[in-house]
Formats: sequence, structure tokens, C-alpha cells
Amino acid sequence: MIGHQLGGRYEVIERVGGGGMALVYKAQDLLLNRNVAIKVLRQQFVHDEEFIRRFRREAQSAASLSHPNVVSIYDVGQEDDVHYIVMEYVEGKNLNEIIKERAPLQVDESVRIASQIADALDHAHHNQIIHRDIKPHNILIGRNGRVKVTDFGIARAVTSTTITQTGSVVGSVHYFSPEHAKGIVTGEKSDLYSLGIVLYQMLTGQLPFLGESPISVALKHLQEEFDEPRKFNPLIPQSVENVILKSMRKNPQERYQSAKEMQTDLETCLMPERRNETKIDFPDEDDIDQTRVMPAIKPEPRGVTSTGAVPVMESNEETGKGKAKAKSWKKPALLISLTVLILIAMVGVVWYVKGMLVVPEVTVPNVITQTEEKAREMLEEKGLVVSDEVIRLYQEGVEPGIVYEQSRKEGDVVKEGSEVQISVGAEKELVKMIDVKQVTYDEAVKKLTALGIKEDQIQRKDDFSNDVASGIVISQTPGVNEEFDPVTVQIELTVSKGTETVKMPDLKNHTRSEAEEKLKSAGLVLAQVQEEQSYTVEKGKVTQQWPVEAGADVSPGDKITIFISTGYPPEALQYPFDINVSPKEEGKNSKIRITYEDARGKNQEWGTRTVNSTQMLTIPLVLAPNENGAVSVYRDGQFLDTYLVSYSEAKNGTVNVPSIDPEQSTETPPENEPDPGEGSVDEGSGSVDPNQEGEPESTPADGEGDNVDEDTSAMNNGKGHGKEKEKKKEVINASSRP
Repeated sequence: MIGHQLGGRYEVIERVGGGGMALVYKAQDLLLNRNVAIKVLRQQFVHDEEFIRRFRREAQSAASLSHPNVVSIYDVGQEDDVHYIVMEYVEGKNLNEIIKERAPLQVDESVRIASQIADALDHAHHNQIIHRDIKPHNILIGRNGRVKVTDFGIARAVTSTTITQTGSVVGSVHYFSPEHAKGIVTGEKSDLYSLGIVLYQMLTGQLPFLGESPISVALKHLQEEFDEPRKFNPLIPQSVENVILKSMRKNPQERYQSAKEMQTDLETCLMPERRNETKIDFPDEDDIDQTRVMPAIKPEPRGVTSTGAVPVMESNEETGKGKAKAKSWKKPALLISLTVLILIAMVGVVWYVKGMLVVPEVTVPNVITQTEEKAREMLEEKGLVVSDEVIRLYQEGVEPGIVYEQSRKEGDVVKEGSEVQISVGAEKELVKMIDVKQVTYDEAVKKLTALGIKEDQIQRKDDFSNDVASGIVISQTPGVNEEFDPVTVQIELTVSKGTETVKMPDLKNHTRSEAEEKLKSAGLVLAQVQEEQSYTVEKGKVTQQWPVEAGADVSPGDKITIFISTGYPPEALQYPFDINVSPKEEGKNSKIRITYEDARGKNQEWGTRTVNSTQMLTIPLVLAPNENGAVSVYRDGQFLDTYLVSYSEAKNGTVNVPSIDPEQSTETPPENEPDPGEGSVDEGSGSVDPNQEGEPESTPADGEGDNVDEDTSAMNNGKGHGKEKEKKKEVINASSRP
């Protein structure tokens, strides 16, 4: 059946359950793309025309029900000998499974479930549909807690013919109402009786009537009283017990008059003012249907008086009178003989009936650890019947097909023909892995724990991803749709840490090979190398990096472009600026400090010199058309003056040589000029031209202790109005420099 398409529309996926009359499969509705449940009639019923006719009629009636607590009927069909009903598929468990797992249930939960069942029955009864088979197996509990009643109308499809053929009443005898057990017409109140038993079982974990055979259980429904539920569970409020007591009255007239009345009672029974109400009391009236022992009525034989004495005729001497006396003894003898014969016949009948009614007892054998086939043979040899509802579940340590439990214990003495239910080990049911990618780790854990997986079975692995946002699951093991055992599986979820980043290295003032090595170490790619002229960076070294500056976060594999210096541009002018300096007092030492700025930058230190007479110092400047030079002079820590050198004057050779007069006064240092007492280099140091490799350092002339040139006159205001010295200028060509 699995893999088959019914009606060209419903593809059967797997079997999910079954009962005495039908098997239930999960299927996919290919037209509407949804899961459905398909109930398929067992083969032994497919040739009963009256059953088929009523089956269809009742299925159509059930399809007319539309209620949130009733499983919806979608379709009814036939394909060859397969008769089926398509209905709503409910994700969850049936109430019987829940009771087995954790009975007794909480009072409020049990009342809530019973109230929803009563609501469903009220809707059905208003549509003239009687369920007749209310039991936990037919109550589905969805994952959202919604109660769904199923199998509406199926029980009513059973006819007297099918009952005769099967030899039993269809349905579950443990939930029969007394009128159902009698075989008379059942109505709405029969469903309420069954609902009372379901509520009883939820709250106590056991059934009110048990017996060795279905007949004994049915008789108990008719004749015996059940143990009150509070005897087994004292936590049940009296108001809730009253609901059970009223719904399970043997006389239908003493039960609830409708499902709506019972539902109303259930909805209010847990109110504080009702929880401790008095126990419900029913009048103790004789039941006209009660079984009574009636005394036997025996007819008095002729000739016998009311006192039981037999009259005797008096004898006389006449012959006729003697004959009459003799004849009077023949009648009692005949009566005695007949009585003896009747007694013998009665004894024979009693012996025969006893032989027919008294069932021999047998001892239950141990079939645990046997194969299912062998267990059936052993039980049948003892005259026992194996239940059709064989429990097939996976058990740790039990191989598939091996019996691990039996309903009757070994050594129990039971009636021949008693039913024994066996539990057989099955293949461990594997679960298909769901897709938890592209969700957060917490969401993935919630989805997996819903499958029965424990959190300690889930391992997290963090990794970088350029495509998946941080905190989102990238991959999973096992993969989607792979089958796994929820008990033993170990799941690994790889979670994105986001894009991997590294710090951009500083490539400036490094050679090309050094820059490439730094990029490679950081996992970056050198995309392009460009050249540019530079006043500030030595030829052959990196002037800038693009598009990311040093210290910024970049992703491995990012492409970086570098710019390599080709030296000064062609228009650059290297100009040696001369200046005459004098000590503050002739013959005494004074410290002269020189700073300058040009196209290479501002606030550059040239150095300091100690002089005791007038000397000429030369400061090498690099000038650009838009970058003039400036030289600032300090003496003994005091700022003296700043001399501007324009590009055009230097190029034309018209720059005057300034002189520092011993009496020259201190002026205000120019803006952005550093403190004259700071930044001085050691005496004798000079500036170095970064673009003149191998050339001698330009330093001031060593004139300490020499006399000042007599032809050198002081400059007016100290700004180069003295004797002019001819200077040599040089235009630096970038292409000709090393």
C-alpha cells in the first residue's frame, strides 16, 4: 500500500495506525499539497454489500460535521476492492498513548480534554450522528493541545450480519454503555457513558471494569458497581467525581440529558465554590430490568390434597371395594416414576449445560524472548487467543520480532479462550533530519529538541563566512533528510562568525617587495602597483595604499593597490640657502638652531651650531612652484627671525643672503613654529636630503672661533639687506636622480 496512489491523487507515505475494521495511513494530497490521513477498510469487510452501503452513508454523514474538535472528512472513495475515507491529518498522539505514558493526568488537563470531547459530541448529536465508540484510541491530541475526535460514524456501519460473522460486538467492551452491552439501540447518552469512562481513566490511570473475557466485562457494566475514582486518586475534587458518577449511571435516565449539559458541568466543576460540593446522590429505586431469583411454581398432582396427603380408600369385604383400593395405589406409583424420570432428565440437562458453560482453566506459558510465531503457537496450544492488537515497539536490547512482554503473566490460571496481548520488539524508528540552516543557533536548538534530541547532543562550531550573517547556522551534520536515532545521535551545527577580518598593515615607506610580503602575511592580495612623484617619500618606496589605510579592518582576500615613489617631480628645485649668523657677543659662544620648511614638509630640523664669530650656514631646501621655503633661526634658545625663500627667486638667483646681527632683537616666532627650546639636535648635526643617496651631508661651515668677515655688513632689520653672495642654483630632474 505504501507508495501507492489512491484516486490518482493521494500518495500513501506510511502506516500510522489501525484497528479492528480499518488501517490508517499517512498520505500526501498531490492536488492541494498537504498531508492527509487515509482510513482503508480491511479486506474481510469488502464483500459485505450492506456494510459497504452503510459505511459510505455514515462516512458522508460524518463529512457533514464541521467543528474544531472533530477530525474533518475530506473525501470518500473506492479503487478496486479498496474502500477508503480521506480525513484530516493530526500531528500528535492519541489519548491512549498519553494515558500510558503519564497517567494519572492532572485534574485540570483531564477536565479540559473531556470538555472538548463533550463539545464535539454535542455538535455530532445535533446532526443526528451517534459515535458509539468513544475511547482514548479515537481521541487525538494535537501538538497545540487541541482535542480531535475521530471515527465518527464508523461503528454505526456495523450490521447484524457482520456481528454474526465476527462473533463479537464491534467496539471496545471496556467503554460500552450497559444498553450497548445488552445489544439494544444506543443513543446520545451511550456516548456520554463512554466519555465518563474516559475521564475516569485519565484521572485514575485504570479502567472501572476489568475481566478475563469481553463477556465478563460486559456483564460487569450491566450488574456491578465500579470503585469510585477518589479511592484511587484523592486529589480529584468532589465536583469532578460527581461528573463521572452521573455520566456512568447504569440507568440512562439518570445520566446527563445531553452532551451540552455535561460540557457545562465540566466547564464549571473546577470553580472554587464547586470543588468541595457534596457527593451526588441518586434515589435507590428498583430497576425493572434487574435480575431476580423467582421461586419455581409446581402444579399439584391429581388426588393430592392441599396438605400433600394421598387419600386412602377404606377396605371392606366387598370385592369391588378392594379393587378400588388397589387402583388408588397405581396413580402415586406412576407419579413417582415420572418424577424420577424428570429428575434424571434435569440432572442430565444440568450436567450438559454445565459442561457447555463451565470453561476449563489453563495455565499461561512464558512466551517472552520467543519469536512472535513461536509465541502464537505456544499460546494456541494452551487454548488461549492472541490479541489482534499486537504492540510493536522498539525496546533497547530486544531484537525485532522477539516478544518482550505479555499481558498475562507466566503461571496465571485463566479460562480457556482468554485473550493474551503480546508486545513484540520492532526496528528502531529513525527520524529524518530537518533543515535548521539559515536560522539562528537558538532557533535551531529549539527545533531539534522538539524531535526528542537533548541539548548535550548538540555541538556548536563557529566559523567565518563571507556569505552568512553572524549567528546564523551555516551547515549541519547529519544533513537534511538523513535518518538518525534521536537517542544516540551527535549533531554538529556550524555557526557563522560573520566575515573574517584582519588589520590592514602599514605599507608606507616600505619597498615593493616588503609591501608584498606584508600583504601576503595578512592574507591580502596585491592587485596593482602604480607610480607617482613624491616630495616626501624616497624613490622606490610606497607613498600610499588604497583603498584601505593602515589599521583598518579588511577581509582576507581583499585586493590592495600600492603607489611607489619615483622621486621628486621634474619641476622640483633643490636650492642651498645661505645665511650669515653671529654670536650674541663677539668672541663668546652662542648656540644657533635652524629649522625650515619646504616642499618636503613643515617644521623640519636642520640642526644647531655653536659659534663665537660670524659664520655662513647653508640649508638645503627643495622648492616647488606652489611650495615656497622658509628658514627660522634661534640663538641661545631665543627666536630671532624667519626668512622666506620663494620658488621664483631661487630659480632666478635673486635670493639675498641674510645676516644675523649680534645686536639683533628677538621677534615673535612664526605660527606653528615649535618651542625654540625643544627639538634641537646635537651640535654639529645637519639635515639629510632623502633623495640624494650617496651625496655628502650638507652641514654648516666650521667657523667656530673664526672672525667675522669684515666685508659683511649687517642686514637692515635682519632680513638680508647686507652684502649679497652669488649662489648656484640647481633644477632637480626627477628622472636623472638615483
